[in-house]
Amino acid sequence: MTTLTATMPAGAKRVTPLATLRQTMTLAWRSLVQIKHNPWELLDLSIQPIMFLLLFTYVFGGAISGSTGDYLQFALPGLLVQNALFYTLSTAIGLNTDITKGVFDRLRSLPIARTAPLSGRIIADTVKQVWAFVLLVVFGMVLGFRVTTSVLGALGALALLVVVSLAMSWMSVLIGLKASSPEKVQMISFSTMMPLTFTSSALVPSDTFPGWLRTWSDINPVTHLADAIRGLLIGGEVAGSTLVSLLWAAGFAVVFAPLAILAFRSRV
Repeated sequence: MTTLTATMPAGAKRVTPLATLRQTMTLAWRSLVQIKHNPWELLDLSIQPIMFLLLFTYVFGGAISGSTGDYLQFALPGLLVQNALFYTLSTAIGLNTDITKGVFDRLRSLPIARTAPLSGRIIADTVKQVWAFVLLVVFGMVLGFRVTTSVLGALGALALLVVVSLAMSWMSVLIGLKASSPEKVQMISFSTMMPLTFTSSALVPSDTFPGWLRTWSDINPVTHLADAIRGLLIGGEVAGSTLVSLLWAAGFAVVFAPLAILAFRSRV
């Protein structure tokens, strides 16, 4: 249970779970409505995934798979994973920006739960993840991508992607709380996510890698997540990759969530 901060008047009551939930949803809505005041965020959320899809499909697709259609069918699930994991960086940057600009200092003086700003940010970014997933799949279908499993498979892919990205977002949250500026958050986060993504089977078959790199790719959490999403959308092995992805998600949450919460409490 969270308590009010030291800036609250003496004798203030503890925040109830219902009040905490209401405050969290209010702050989540605040993060969402900011999009209309910041068109660049909408551009990043909507245009960037489509740009990556077009570039990888029509620039690299023919060289990797022999045809752009075959590569689109292979790569779109991996691009969904890449986009979701890269968007966890937005959580870190937004959190760091709110802290460095004093937004959290102002919120701390209000009678709200201390965790509400952090939880609200994460929930809002999860909604954005869902939007980006739907947008990328729909645009991919316009280009020729086909979900060859079922609607339940597509919903399962979305659910798995949200669960794993939420778990991995704790690492980004920790970076956002520890870094001294949004620029450093971006630098550290990209230095972490880029190698994870591009040394996996998200965008190319891992059997084309050198032996030493394939060894790493076989245990890379992004590889297992991409394979699971691919299986849920277009068919193939699902159970093993999904189980390993969930185990990785649990590991990220167990390691980074306590560290992030501790850093959050000491920072704000």
